Amino acid sequence: MNGVFQGSLLDVGTEVGPRELGAHVRRTPLARGAWVDLRPGWLAGADALFGRLMADVPWRAERRRMYERVVDVPRLLAYYGEKDPLPDPVLDEARDLLSAHYREELGEPFRTAGLCLYRDENDSVAWHGDRIGRGRTEDTMVAIVSLGTPRPLLLRPAGGGGPTLRYDIGHGDLIVMGGSCQRTWEHAVPKSSRPLGPRVSVQYRPRGVR
Repeated sequence: MNGVFQGSLLDVGTEVGPRELGAHVRRTPLARGAWVDLRPGWLAGADALFGRLMADVPWRAERRRMYERVVDVPRLLAYYGEKDPLPDPVLDEARDLLSAHYREELGEPFRTAGLCLYRDENDSVAWHGDRIGRGRTEDTMVAIVSLGTPRPLLLRPAGGGGPTLRYDIGHGDLIVMGGSCQRTWEHAVPKSSRPLGPRVSVQYRPRGVR
């Protein structure tokens, strides 16, 4: 791992865990029934949580078939299903608060957590939507908590024909993609031409969405 992590000067004090959502969440309506919610600095003590996850999560490398060859996935992964204990109690608290906040719109709780470790500027995720399972045909939500070095999360309309949006998230920021976003938009975390420290992304999803 080449990147060096620099903690946030704002993430100090004794407060730990998710802060209030409510009026602090800023929603941006997108085209075709999609929307994005942003809550900067949602997790207090985010840098300490980042360090624990780096050390405690059983990160694994994967290989996937791309066209006619098998390649390394450019990030490390961990997945926690509905019955799997999460690796830190702060993640349980965050999932429960998200489920309570979005209960009326989502109609169900967040059930699973996928974790990605972007080790440095060379790790990335290509343009995609979370369309495995119900996300292909139904409106749903994916809530992402970003820990560690801020990285840009890019969004663009599926099939082109619109602007590319950029959200620089890290150090406990929360972003939620909802409505038709997984079907009608794509998102990506690009590589960078400048050195970057590590980042952990925690993605909460309801049942049957990957």
